[in-house]
Amino acid sequence: MEKSFKIYTKTGDKGETSLIGGKRVPKYHSRIEAYGTLDELNSFIGHLRDQLADEHLKEVLLEVQDRLFTAESILATEPGTEVARKLPQLFEADVLHLESEIDRMNESLQPLSTFLLPGGHPLVSLSHVCRTVCRRAERICIRLATETIVDEIVIRYLNRLSDYLFVLARYIAYLNGVTDLPWKARV
Repeated sequence: MEKSFKIYTKTGDKGETSLIGGKRVPKYHSRIEAYGTLDELNSFIGHLRDQLADEHLKEVLLEVQDRLFTAESILATEPGTEVARKLPQLFEADVLHLESEIDRMNESLQPLSTFLLPGGHPLVSLSHVCRTVCRRAERICIRLATETIVDEIVIRYLNRLSDYLFVLARYIAYLNGVTDLPWKARV
């Protein structure tokens, strides 16, 4: 009988964890903050995906979740570290796929002429939560890039993903017959 995998290792009990390749760092390290925030985003996207009825959108979000795990593995690897196995990579095609999906959804939407308030439907709100967590992850990765090397495809992917999530919120509203909530500044 095969031995079961234990989720607890006890190696992090003193506030440290290992990057891919074995380097130990504190759990508050910038790399951990970066890929931990992507993990948070991935969980929110999973929650959004679970609520959607549209199969195409669910497939796209499942692919996004895969790409986020890829980005996490990139961020969890100290530059110059030799790893025992080949890690997955992000490609320009992943960014272009998001752009294609944005364009596809935008074909059904009215042009935007104002800022929008998140809300109007629970799935619209959840998509905006995903977007804002994505923007935070992007900011953290940009800050990390001031300290060390960060593959620029990760930052480009996150930037495009936040755009995708914004348009997705509008598209979900459209599919559910909900009108965008324009922000009307108090004068």
